[in-house]
Amino acid sequence: MSLFWRIFGLNAVVLGTATALLLWAPVTVSVPVVLTEAVILVGGLVVMLVANAALLRFGLAPLDRLTRLMTTVDLLRPGQRLPASGHGEVAELIRTFNAMLDRLETERAASSARVLLAQEAERRRIAQELHDEVGQSMTAILLSLKRSADEADEPLRGELQQVQEITRESLDEVRRLVRRLRPGVLDDLGLISALTSLTTDFAAHTGLRVVRRFEADLPTLDPETELVLYRVAQESLTNVARHADAERVEVSLHRADGAVVLAVSDDGRGTEASCEGAGIRGMRERALLIGAALDITPASPTGTRIQLTVPLVRKQS
Repeated sequence: MSLFWRIFGLNAVVLGTATALLLWAPVTVSVPVVLTEAVILVGGLVVMLVANAALLRFGLAPLDRLTRLMTTVDLLRPGQRLPASGHGEVAELIRTFNAMLDRLETERAASSARVLLAQEAERRRIAQELHDEVGQSMTAILLSLKRSADEADEPLRGELQQVQEITRESLDEVRRLVRRLRPGVLDDLGLISALTSLTTDFAAHTGLRVVRRFEADLPTLDPETELVLYRVAQESLTNVARHADAERVEVSLHRADGAVVLAVSDDGRGTEASCEGAGIRGMRERALLIGAALDITPASPTGTRIQLTVPLVRKQS
């Protein structure tokens, strides 16, 4: 039934019921109208309006649900759909909207994949240039400073040694940036070693206590999945350092119910779900690349828990 005939039918039911009551009810209208008759007529009008409003609310409820979904739908949280039954205009509108969401989610996932892959390629290129060009140049400068310091007299020797120490610290910082841009240990030694190196470096630079819980017998994961797990852990730790005001962080990686689960929990002040920034939305986009689910929940008793669940079924498809 079309929307027009549905509304027409609802109004016809109300008006027909009112007409029947007027025909068979022992009610007459005097001229002029007496108070009792006026009360009865006004009461009947109120009943008709209430009944019409209730029937319209029931008949148009699918459109209300569709409107609420339109205002709250998020392509980074796929799967939000409305059930559509029947063959009317409303059901067809809901099916069209669901099909549009399917298309938008597919296009969003494809475009995000292209962007993130290009981003990783650019990170790899920058990391390689920093390692080959800047790193080697700074190493050569260190060697030259050491030779000059060994041949110089005081107080020039002390000044050269200070410059040498500053250059060495700068070289260490460049190497740390290279590891953040492209974790070579992930390619060489695997995910567990990469996460261990990441958390160790994080604890050294932030002073926070980091607890690691990594299962040793995890299933073999493809390189793209390992990279997403590493990036989510990296971004989660960055959020903890910037916003959580925490003292302790726990990073766990284990297998559960046919999936690999990465969880990062802190004892800080927590994060409001409505205040998701670019970092968290970037993690959600990465999760979509591998068909994973990212959940952000309060930790116990305080803090935030970020959990990435990667289904293992995806490897068999």
